[in-house]
Formats: sequence, C-alpha cells, structure tokens
Amino acid sequence: MEERRKGDSFLITPMNQHFYLKPGQAFEGSIKVVNPANSVGNFNYIVSVAPYGVVGEDYDVDLTTNSYWNQIAEWITIENDKGALAPNEVAEVNFTITVPENAPAGAQSATIVVTQDKDNEAQSGMMMENIFEMASIIYADIEGEMRHEASIISNEIPSFSDTPVVTVGALLDNNGNVFEEVKTGIKVVNVFSGETILPTDENSGVYVDIVMPETRRYIRRNVVDLPFLGVVNIEQTVYYNGITSVESRNVFICPIWFMVLVGITIALFVAAIVKLIKLHKRKKTYV
Repeated sequence: MEERRKGDSFLITPMNQHFYLKPGQAFEGSIKVVNPANSVGNFNYIVSVAPYGVVGEDYDVDLTTNSYWNQIAEWITIENDKGALAPNEVAEVNFTITVPENAPAGAQSATIVVTQDKDNEAQSGMMMENIFEMASIIYADIEGEMRHEASIISNEIPSFSDTPVVTVGALLDNNGNVFEEVKTGIKVVNVFSGETILPTDENSGVYVDIVMPETRRYIRRNVVDLPFLGVVNIEQTVYYNGITSVESRNVFICPIWFMVLVGITIALFVAAIVKLIKLHKRKKTYV
C-alpha cells in the first residue's frame, strides 16, 4: 500500500457549532470528516470528546483542563467513533448532547476531536510519520439566568510601522456567564492618494469573534496590502455588548532600512555643506 505523504491531511466541517439547550433534554448534532480527493491513501480515524478552554488573553487553546464552563464534554456521546475513508470520501459523525436536569445556566464548550488512527494505519502496512488531529468546537448556551457583564478595555492602533503590515488590537473583558460576540470593523484609507484600501470587494473589513465567560481576550488583527512607504488612516470600530468604541489614527509606514538610508544621505549632505563652508572661508582668508 502506498505510503501517505507527510503533507496529507483531512478536513472536518463545520469547524464550530452553537447550540441553545434546555436542561433535561437531548439534542443531536453531527460533523463531516473528509478525505480529500488529492489524498494518496485511505484515512482511518477515531473520534473523541474533549473539554474546550482557553489560557491567557491570547486565548491559547486548552483541551485537557476540566472546568465549570466545559462540563458539557461529559454530556456528549459519539454514535460512530471510528471509520475509514478512501480518497474523496465523506463520513458523517453523529453525536448526542444529553443535558442533565441540574445543568448550570449559561455557556458551556467542548470539542469533537478527530484523530488519525495510527494503530489501524500501522496494521494496514503504512508508516505514519505524522499524526493529524483536528477539532470542531461546540459552543452551547444552557437555558436559565443569563448574566451579560462585558466591557471594552482598549481599542489600539499604532502610530508607526516599519513594515507594510499594521497590527491593530482590542482587549475585551467578560465577567458574565454567557459567550459574548464581538464585531470589529476596520477601514483603511491612503492619506496621500485618498484611495480606500479596506474594505474591498473581497474583504468587508468586518470580523466576528467570541469572548468566553470569565476571561479577557486580546484580539489582534493584521492590516495588509499597505504601501511600504506612506501614511494611512486606520479606523477600528468595536461593537461589544451594546457598547461601541471607535479609534482612528494616521499611521506612518517607513522601513527601517529606508530611515537609515535617509539618515546617511542627510549626514552626507550636511558634511558636504560644512566642507563647502570651510573651503569658502579658506578662500576668503587667502584673498
């Protein structure tokens, strides 16, 4: 059997789902696992459930720590947790969420994790150099008392960049018991030409993110396709929990090497002027 290449992987869809659940009831869902048409071999997989959490303001993913906010991982059962797909085949993985009567109101999160079945592949005669794993996030709101306690801590745009990529950011706080949606709109205009850089026909400049309960999230976004030298006006509007924050700033873009080159040029020019002045003074003295 042909060896699977290191670059081969698989796909799952959707990458996340949002459920609105009631205590004491059961809900069904599914994801799809896809072995791409360009794959060179069968894909054997196993499916499991893991808690979903985040660490720090940068939201590093944590799929191992159990908490109050990911109890739902214990309520999910997988109907068909193993499978094998030939190239270009798709499998549907079904799961059931059984919500206990005493389930806490508010947000819960877990992941449906699809992992390459290394043992099965090895038995089939394939040497596996990499193990591929992907996860579909389950966001759930459990019916009950919802507390919306969220605020915008900062809305940040730098005034200078030495590359044609400018990173803007926003720090959001969520002290409630629900997932809060934050919508960010970015507009960019070239100050000198008046050209609109963002939004475009392909990119609306509007982005949506989730802030989990009892966390702070710092959302960074790179603004690209900027001139390597010039001034652009960047406006970032943050909509969050009924609050709107607008920040607008002219950003000067200039590569470090260009500044160094300009500095050297100015220094040489000044040195030449000083030399000419001294030479002129000497000529006057001789006269």
